[in-house]
Amino acid sequence: MSVLVYIEHAEGSVKKTSLEAISYAKAMSEKLSSGEVIAVALGAISSEELAKSGTAGASKVILVNDSKLNQGIIQAHAEAIAQVYKKVNASTLVLAKSSLGDAVAARLAIKLDAALVSNVIELPDTTSGYKVKRSIYTGKAFAITQVNSAHKILAVKKNAVALKTDGKEVAIEEISLQIAPENFATTITSTDKATGEILLPEADIVVSGGRGMKGPENWGMLEALAKELGAATGCSKPVSDIGWRPHHEHVGQTGVKVSPTLYIAVGISGAIQHLAGVNSSKCIVVINKDPDAPFFKAADYGIVGDAFEILPKLTEAVKAQK
Repeated sequence: MSVLVYIEHAEGSVKKTSLEAISYAKAMSEKLSSGEVIAVALGAISSEELAKSGTAGASKVILVNDSKLNQGIIQAHAEAIAQVYKKVNASTLVLAKSSLGDAVAARLAIKLDAALVSNVIELPDTTSGYKVKRSIYTGKAFAITQVNSAHKILAVKKNAVALKTDGKEVAIEEISLQIAPENFATTITSTDKATGEILLPEADIVVSGGRGMKGPENWGMLEALAKELGAATGCSKPVSDIGWRPHHEHVGQTGVKVSPTLYIAVGISGAIQHLAGVNSSKCIVVINKDPDAPFFKAADYGIVGDAFEILPKLTEAVKAQK
């Protein structure tokens, strides 16, 4: 039996979250002696990009290079992965938790008669059955899920596991599949993507601003810091509601939920709805002139002061370090 990992890619690059999923699968395989780790990619992508799968821990990559799979039609992706899963005689499917991953995993749970566990943050515990720890209630609590099914699907939360970088060269096998036309019944007429050098869902560092920035004309300071850090920019809901920033930058329970390594909140008070979207961040830094701002209670580091004085100094300090 083997472990299959579903690779997501965009703009010709394998997503970091998928590489994390491969590293998780490799660690799980070593711990449970569950067989080799095989990655599967759908649609057009270069062998150079797929080689990253080997560095992350895969021993083999199966590429289903069918142009009809390029658009990411959920039904077609689920059918293709189900066929590959059976072809390699896998017992477990690992993938990154994402909007596409969630939809595909739900369909695969039915197709494979498999148990599905989402938001996974640790390797399975098999000392007494098969138990998986996962994040629940937008990161406010954890649950231990008992899995009794012979086939399992584990959706790994972003930044929950360390990315392996010392793997070996990977073999790439290109195959063709017979996918019934009804799986392509959905037609994607257009796709509107958020713009920017670094997009929020994929960002390792996020710099967000709130109403404490006083107006859209002051956002240049935030963007300057984000540029030096290689970060994405975000904002609180009130900021996007009043039109200071586009809605795709809204971070929070009703906006984009992020799990970066570093989240910097500038002039954001810390309403519970915003915290729900960022509390999975590994490190939270809060800059606010109000020492009683609720956000400080959730922060790993806090700076009480005027953002208009602190941001330029912080940006210069980052430049000096570089």
